Amino acid sequence: MRRNSEMKLGLYLAWAGYHAGAWRDPSVPANGGVDVNHCVHLAALAESAAFHFIFLADSQGISDNHALIAHSSYSGGFEPITLMSALSTKTRDIGLVATATTTYCQPYHLARMLASLDHLSGGRVAWNIVTSAFDFEAKNFGEDKLPDHETRYARAREFVEVVKGLWDSWQDDAFIRDKQSGIFVDTTKLHLLNHRGEHFSVRGPLNIARPPQGYPVLVQAGASNAGIAFAAEIAEVVFTAQPFLEIGKRYYATLKEKSRALGRADDQVLIMPGIVPIVGRTKQEASEKLQRLRSDTHADILIEGAALWLGSVVDLYSIDLDSLLPETLPQTNSIQSRHKLLVELAIRQKFTWRQLIHLISDSNGHLMVVGTPEEIANAMEDTFDQHGADGFNVLPSTVPGGLKDFVELVVPELRRRGKFRSRYSGQTLRENLGLKRPLNPATRAGVCGRP
Repeated sequence: MRRNSEMKLGLYLAWAGYHAGAWRDPSVPANGGVDVNHCVHLAALAESAAFHFIFLADSQGISDNHALIAHSSYSGGFEPITLMSALSTKTRDIGLVATATTTYCQPYHLARMLASLDHLSGGRVAWNIVTSAFDFEAKNFGEDKLPDHETRYARAREFVEVVKGLWDSWQDDAFIRDKQSGIFVDTTKLHLLNHRGEHFSVRGPLNIARPPQGYPVLVQAGASNAGIAFAAEIAEVVFTAQPFLEIGKRYYATLKEKSRALGRADDQVLIMPGIVPIVGRTKQEASEKLQRLRSDTHADILIEGAALWLGSVVDLYSIDLDSLLPETLPQTNSIQSRHKLLVELAIRQKFTWRQLIHLISDSNGHLMVVGTPEEIANAMEDTFDQHGADGFNVLPSTVPGGLKDFVELVVPELRRRGKFRSRYSGQTLRENLGLKRPLNPATRAGVCGRP
């Protein structure tokens, strides 16, 4: 299918903003992570600009490092499905992407919650599928360390298979609710899953009707070899970090090719890298905003935050921070794709450890553009037109200010160029993203009869 000429846009919902020092900005609510009205305001800003979705990241715990906990805003915020349930009642059109881990959740619980949220929102939900990435998460579930990387992805693949099977428990027209006949549900359109696999044994069926979208949209954010294979097979939206156009184009081409080889159409796998826009009416104004954020970032956040994203494989207190990075670092069992990206970026740019630490604080390896609305739109348009992205997950450095700047200054520039829509085109998130609604396999096969 021919590629749409307009890019997709999502909002990465961070309580204070994406920059590590954002929470200290005077314009940022210090308690935003537990202030539902703040989150509603951010959702309303994004919806007013016709963003496709709001994206909420998550992990199952907080770092063991007290210096990092003490000076960051990462450890106090709503659980995603709970917040998205609240936002579903305060929004009408925008999609709601909730993160949930396949490592420490159970398929039945999650399938039921996401199906419920899809009904509650009128078909606007997506599931960001992650495998847990840090040992501090494992310790909340009776384990000392995470399973190894390959095991986590094997479990994730089976987990998604089970969840999709549970969503297909009922055919779309099973719940007839006929008061005249007294038949509430047609049980000939009920199908047991009866899954028995390496990681899960789940009978089913799900005790709620099939989601309005068939399946909530499936989002995934990995870029390791295992992550790319997983995305090519399962993901419908891929959130990735691609700081350079040429690298992003290679990633885009690789993932589209792998998806195509599995029989998937290009427009059914949307690649949406992150972008950190710092908008100023002049380049100098934008640069001054970044400098203020950096001045508000505590030294412990710089060091400990970088150590966490690098997989805790280097003691940054014991090395010369003004020395160049070595060609290789020890392997991590944490976020392998981001570890690899950050190290390769530093080597490519001939960064010192200190420069890399500041880059992680600023953008975590995402594309960061500090400049005027035109300069930010140029970077987005170039990436989109040269097939490095189907759209972007926007990560404002501060909120609400950084988001408001993007909505009021960059979005009109994108529309002027014909690169972004002015209104919603469908009722469900799938319709707005141009993704097909999956048929129930039982319906496709013409299956009928009691389970």
